[in-house]
Amino acid sequence: MADSNYMSGFGNEFATEAIPGTLPVGRNSPQKVAHGLYAEQLSGTAFTAPRGENRRSWLYRIRPAAMHGRFEPFAQPRLHERFGEAPVSPDQMRWDPLPLPEAPTDFVEGLYTVAGNGGSGLRTGVGIHLYAANATMRGRYFYSADGELLIVPQLGRLRIATELGVLELEPQEIAVVPRGVRFRVELPDGPSRGYVCENYGTLLRLPDLGPIGANGLANPRDFLTPVAAYEDLEGSFELIAKFDGHLWHAPIGHSPLDVVAWHGNYAPYKYDLRRFNTIGSISFDHPDPSIFLVLTSPTETPGVGNLDLAIFPPRWLVQQDTFRPPWFHRNVASEFMGLVHGAYDAKAEGFAPGGCSLHNCMTGHGPDAATFEKASSADLSKPDVITDTMAFMFETRLVLRPTRQAVEAAHRQRDYQACWAGLRKHFTPPA
Repeated sequence: MADSNYMSGFGNEFATEAIPGTLPVGRNSPQKVAHGLYAEQLSGTAFTAPRGENRRSWLYRIRPAAMHGRFEPFAQPRLHERFGEAPVSPDQMRWDPLPLPEAPTDFVEGLYTVAGNGGSGLRTGVGIHLYAANATMRGRYFYSADGELLIVPQLGRLRIATELGVLELEPQEIAVVPRGVRFRVELPDGPSRGYVCENYGTLLRLPDLGPIGANGLANPRDFLTPVAAYEDLEGSFELIAKFDGHLWHAPIGHSPLDVVAWHGNYAPYKYDLRRFNTIGSISFDHPDPSIFLVLTSPTETPGVGNLDLAIFPPRWLVQQDTFRPPWFHRNVASEFMGLVHGAYDAKAEGFAPGGCSLHNCMTGHGPDAATFEKASSADLSKPDVITDTMAFMFETRLVLRPTRQAVEAAHRQRDYQACWAGLRKHFTPPA
């Protein structure tokens, strides 16, 4: 890529050094590392995972990651894994955007758990969180030992400084920070808001394309991994860990972002959703949202995801004699939707950027009354171009269990079901 701050490709074996001559040649752990550095392996999979599934990187750093003080519990009650606090209602649920904070609040303090399933201890399922923040993380670093973090900004840019380099992220881009990677989030634009999906299961990968062929959906070369960058800072800092569903913090006397060089395939990355190659031109019937799949976390059952990330980007609708918006639907999987930008074509009203909705297993959903009436009388001889939009969906095989704070939240739309109340009976039996 033209940008020298990133390396292009998905799951590649990268090698990068901030100081030339740092990486050892032909070995990983020499007796003495160049420049007085320490060698450390970061493993995202078991050592014995098959080569094609194995994810690990070798880091060459100023101090090893073992150097920090004793961990103590950290109080941030809005971020948790208490998904079983109450029975799960099959109701459709929708929320307005999470309000921005008034008091100084950084990324970690601004995380808010909406729903989840499984659990980090089981290495299956997901945690779905929102964030609303107005302050840069200062003297503070964070990592999740529980899962990789899929970050979807909606308002404001993020600068995510990680052990392995820096990700500059803006709305309509996504980033993935692997399990265990330490990072700090800065807010160049001030108040910021977005979505985070914590994947407890198999690491995210590109979906198999099958009959779509080699060139559809998200192209591997559009995924960007940062080059090595390091901080050589000493002082009184704080390391916050999410571990086994709980938050902990420990004092640390230096910046943990002190990796001078690294090589491997376990690293953070980002992707611009606007580069997604949308599949279109449907002759007579509406496809399912699988054609908009960006990343998937597979399970032991082929084709069934622990987590699927699908997007609904700008696209042409050219179906002939076909209801064009997403159809009425009940799904064995559970669906959490968010809106980054613009409007969503199935529900133009009530679903605001920064908001979200939850349609659980076998709960009916689909276009609202106004959308249905408009689509039912649309001129299908002409194509329709959906522009200025970016919605997404986290889909999981397990029921998504909303947290008590989300169910009781003031910004939850308790009249969401009313959007279907205007659907009229059109049935006329033959005489």
